[in-house]
Amino acid sequence: MSVTALSAEDFGLFREYFYKKTGIEFDESKRYFVDKRILKRIEATGAPSFRDYFVKMRFEASQKEFQNIVNLMTVNETYFFREEHQFRCLTGPVLDEVVEIRRRRKGPIRILSLPCSTGEEPYSIALSLIADWPGLAQHDVELAGCDIDTEVLARARDGLYGARSVQHVPPAVLAQHFTAETGNRFRISEELRGAVDLFRMNLSNPEEARSLRNYDVIFCRNMLIYFDDTSRRMATDALYDALNPGGFLFLGHSESMSRISSLFTIRKFPQAIVYQRGLS
Repeated sequence: MSVTALSAEDFGLFREYFYKKTGIEFDESKRYFVDKRILKRIEATGAPSFRDYFVKMRFEASQKEFQNIVNLMTVNETYFFREEHQFRCLTGPVLDEVVEIRRRRKGPIRILSLPCSTGEEPYSIALSLIADWPGLAQHDVELAGCDIDTEVLARARDGLYGARSVQHVPPAVLAQHFTAETGNRFRISEELRGAVDLFRMNLSNPEEARSLRNYDVIFCRNMLIYFDDTSRRMATDALYDALNPGGFLFLGHSESMSRISSLFTIRKFPQAIVYQRGLS
């Protein structure tokens, strides 16, 4: 007999556990969204009840089923050059300052996209550096992207995109760095795919977050809006620790660090507002 509905108690139990593990909070307005995806996984695993499924998901040694449910619950809406003005800010005043700050520091300039979803953001950063930053000829740059969702990371590594994803890519850039494939799809070049290190990361897990260190620039756009105040502060602390002194943080247009943390200095550049870690 298949499970066709979750009780309010079931929803509350899952919501609390998912929040503790990921920092993402689902309120009652998301009930249909959450129930539908849990029921899908209950059916896929053959669990006789929500409680049986929940126990398996929670205590499975490999945590494979928890990752499956994470992949279903996370939203991945993106496209190339989203909020393009921020990329212009990166290749203009931000990297100029990063170069100046790093004059006495060895090693490459390191840029992180988090969450990177299906790869449009980190690849947009790479394309922007190639097209608009003269300093790329003089400085080594390491690009990385991470996400909690393993399925989108696999798609990012594959680098195949539909027409909507590439709609804002200039035609000359599309011709130079993408190959047209069947179904009006486009695959980004192997060279660019190889230029971005992609890995799984749960920023709400303190042990995992501690591995993020020594970045000069972090793009963390439209993630904090899914967190409550407590989770936002924890994530902000982790992002601060992940940056080098003087490093820069880009947030989404609807996000503001001023309502979350006083750790960062607000920098108002002509192209965008960016948040900077202090030099000391």
